[in-house]
Parts: sequence; structure tokens; C-alpha cells
Amino acid sequence: MSEEHGGFRYDDKRVLVVGCYSGMGESTAKIVHSLGAEVHGVDYKDPDFELASFTSCDLRSKGEIESMLSSLQGPFDSVFYCAGLPPTHPAIDVMRVNVAAVRAVVEGVQPLVPRGGAISIISSTGGLGFFQHMQEIMELLSTDGFDGAVEWCEQHADTVADGYVFSKEVIIVYTMKRALEIAEAGVRLNCISPGPTQTPMMPEFEAMSGAELLQKFEGPMKRKALPDEMGWPLAFLNSDAASFVNGFNLVIDGGFLAGTMTGAIDVAALLA
Repeated sequence: MSEEHGGFRYDDKRVLVVGCYSGMGESTAKIVHSLGAEVHGVDYKDPDFELASFTSCDLRSKGEIESMLSSLQGPFDSVFYCAGLPPTHPAIDVMRVNVAAVRAVVEGVQPLVPRGGAISIISSTGGLGFFQHMQEIMELLSTDGFDGAVEWCEQHADTVADGYVFSKEVIIVYTMKRALEIAEAGVRLNCISPGPTQTPMMPEFEAMSGAELLQKFEGPMKRKALPDEMGWPLAFLNSDAASFVNGFNLVIDGGFLAGTMTGAIDVAALLA
């Protein structure tokens, strides 16, 4: 690392956090601010902490996304897409926010990201089975724009199911695919896959799946993660300290995946 390398600091960097109102997005915004960044936010709710600027946007709406993107004043050295909907919402809305909007925002904001910049997206350990649906995912990613993605989802309701798991699978594959496409522009793209995390969204997951079942997936650390425990890895991925990390899905689950891969955790038994 050269003396000029910025390392893990964000001094003199302009950052955009999409989904900054609460949870992992809020934590990420506050963390990068503490590291020296000028932080700009996007959400459909006004956050209760100070930002350099805030833009309201309903990410279910193509029109609002286009308006938001056209209003942004770059450059942004770092972009974090932290927005997402849980499966308690209509499946098509989940796919709009978790997939169609991801692609629209990442590709729409990229021209504002200079060489050496980075973008990160939040996926989920729920999407780690993406390899089982590669054909369908690649079909979806071959569609054109926001409307094309939504239309594909409407035509493949059985594949989409409740929207959440499939959307997170798509994010992981999109990250890998898009990272290769923008590497020559000098912009990196990565994602993280959190395990159960204590965010304002958690009660919705517990209401749908049951708190007892979700507790079984907490893994060897026997607790849920805190939002900051996702915000710090996100800050690292978009920092100069990770300047050669690209197209990577960072699994942050307290060792649960390690347990399943080594046979220490029997997922079938947990589900039984």
C-alpha cells in the first residue's frame, strides 16, 4: 500500500447511501461519516440524523427513481444500496425494490462514480442458493431496464415466489456479472450477505417465519448480528483498503455457513 493510499478512511470522499433511514443503511451512513465522509442519503422516509443532502424516493416507482437520479449532483466516490423489502410485502414490490431498483440505481449512478470508486449492495444469506436458479436469474438479468425486469417477474410468478429469496439470489449474481462489466471503468462492485440481523425489519421476518425458527439459524455465536456489524464490512468494501476486492459476495453470518459446509450444522435437522 502506497503512502498516498487512503486506507480505511473516507476523508474528502462524497458518499451516497440508498436506504439510509434505518437498519444497516443508517448504520453505514453514520459509520462512513465517522470516517470522514460527506454523506448524502436516499430513502422514502426522512432520517432523524444529519446528512449533507437527502432525497426522498419510493424505490418501487420507476418514475421516482429516474427523478432521484436526475437530481443527484456527483461525483460520489462510494455508493451503498442498502434498501430492501421483506417477504411480508407483495412479491412484485419486493422484486421492484430488491432487483429492478438495484439495477436502475447502480447503473444510473455509475456515471457519477469516478475511477477508483466503489459500489456495494446488501443481499442475504437467503440468496446463497443462487446456483440452483442460474438459468432463470440470467434470463431476468438479460431484460431491459426497470420495466423489463418487472415484466419478467410478473410472467414468472412461480419462480419469484414470495420475492425475497429469489431477489437476494439475483443480487448476488448481478453483483458478480456487473462487476466484470464495469471493471475497465475503474469502479468496483461487491455485495454482502448478512445472516439474521436485529434491524427494524426483523419483526416482519419473525411474524412470517416464527421467532423460534429464525433463532435456530443464528449459528455458533448464538445471537443475531447488530446493524453496525454489517455497516463496518460495507464501509471496508467501498474503502481504498479493499481496492482489489471486486465481484465479491461477503457472507457475514457469525459462522453459520462454515458450520453447514463442514457438517457441524445440519440444516435439515434445524428445519425438522
